[in-house]
Amino acid sequence: MKVALAQTNPIVGDIEGNSEKIARFVVEARDAGADLVAFPELAVLGYPPRDLLLKDYLVRDNQAAIQRVAEHTHGITAVVGYVQPSDTAEGKSLRNAVALCRDGRVIASYGKQLLPTYDVFDELRYFEPDRRVAVSKLPARGREMTAGFSICEDLWNEEQLEGRRLYPSDPIVALVEAGAELLINVSASPFYVEKQDLRVRLFGRQVARHRVPLVYVNQVGGNDDLVFDGASAAFGPDGSLIAQARAFDEDLLIVDLDTPARGQIRPYPDTLASVHQALVTGTRDYVNKCGFQAVVIGLSGGIDSAVTAAIAVAALGSDRVHTVAMPSRYSSDHSLTDAARLARNLDVDYRVIPIDRMHRAVEAELAPHFAGRPPDVTEENIQARIRGNVLMSLSNKFGWLLLTTGNKSELAVGYCTLYGDMCGGLAVISDVPKTMVYDLARYINRDAAREVVPESTITKPPSAELKEDQTDQDSLPPYDVLDEILRLYIEHEQSVQAIAARGFDPALVKEVVRKVDVNEYKRKQAAVGLKVTSRAFGTGRRMPIAARYR
Repeated sequence: MKVALAQTNPIVGDIEGNSEKIARFVVEARDAGADLVAFPELAVLGYPPRDLLLKDYLVRDNQAAIQRVAEHTHGITAVVGYVQPSDTAEGKSLRNAVALCRDGRVIASYGKQLLPTYDVFDELRYFEPDRRVAVSKLPARGREMTAGFSICEDLWNEEQLEGRRLYPSDPIVALVEAGAELLINVSASPFYVEKQDLRVRLFGRQVARHRVPLVYVNQVGGNDDLVFDGASAAFGPDGSLIAQARAFDEDLLIVDLDTPARGQIRPYPDTLASVHQALVTGTRDYVNKCGFQAVVIGLSGGIDSAVTAAIAVAALGSDRVHTVAMPSRYSSDHSLTDAARLARNLDVDYRVIPIDRMHRAVEAELAPHFAGRPPDVTEENIQARIRGNVLMSLSNKFGWLLLTTGNKSELAVGYCTLYGDMCGGLAVISDVPKTMVYDLARYINRDAAREVVPESTITKPPSAELKEDQTDQDSLPPYDVLDEILRLYIEHEQSVQAIAARGFDPALVKEVVRKVDVNEYKRKQAAVGLKVTSRAFGTGRRMPIAARYR
């Protein structure tokens, strides 16, 4: 059988646009000689649709779209993800399903069996699991082949993932026992760093165990906080990877499962390159899918704003990126120099709006009310909030989306100012630890084969510059120490005692963990942030604010 892997980048809710794109891919796959073309999970609606699924008219529109797609399937079978009303009298009224379309009509449909509720997933909120074994006979070069269909999580019930199986049933085993000669899995599997290696190992192991080839089709592109990396793949019956589509880009990969061609494995980017591409993809799609024409970024001369600006230019082009330096009395000369040099290197609009007069005016108005109390972090935060006000004013006046520049390390411990540097519509690097921000800066320069991020920005001590001679390490431990403690606590949920047992100062660990816990209220008010690690702040980490467990 010749199979086409059609990894598309849908806009959530754009049923008409998504289905028109699916129809074009169907025609292209048929013209290329494919017997079957497979699309990602919920391709008609886009993943994740979340509470849009509560709108019954949207479900009806999605059903009508499937019928329109089916009209293009003469001479080819299309496997398309969509929302199917459940035919059962009990349970949820919808299924996360695939439609099998051929010869102008929908010939069968099957629902997802395993519905995840961990991390960013909440599918039991909307869907009823399908208990049927999803196998169908499909024409393939003059004979019939029995294909087994699964949807994303159906392929992930593996003991080695969690040390135990998450679900009592294994849909893949059921498909093989029902005679499936080919496994087809349609997915919307979000990116996080090094996840692709896990997928290839996991899928290859399952295929080798059952000796049945697998076609896996993944969504690509960014939707809100999630980035999907594509890299759809085909595995031979021995579990070997025989074809892989491009990462972070739409693709139509034609694979002859009987005689796979050499050179059909598109290389997947390494760790830093994949994180960079994920951030670029997430930024581009968030801005474009939300309808913004341009973005604005506050440039401090520091590493975080420099990397954010470089990512924005890679995503949107220099003509759609505006930058602003806002020096105060505490700003160093090199901060303005570095900000201006970065703007020249990126060829972006750059303007300077000093905030010293605004800062002094606010201080003067508040002085009678602050009498008798020494200056503290309040005065520092006033500066950050003035800068946020300036940037939001530009955003309002010109319709530019404000990108925040805070990293995961700062957001974790609350080293950020509500309604100040946290102002904005998209937090580009909010899931990137500070140490990785430096790595990304060096990667950006290597990849460009020139200085994009000024070397002085990379080498100088990081500072918020909100008071005289301030550095981040006045308030925080060294970032390599902080980031490892945060990784163990946030991504692996380890206790203070377990982290300290790895050689960290117990008092330091306790203080870092305390800061993470008490700053949950700030993170609840933060801008949407792009997820690139296995455990990001946002929809996948739901902690109470008014809580006392420490």
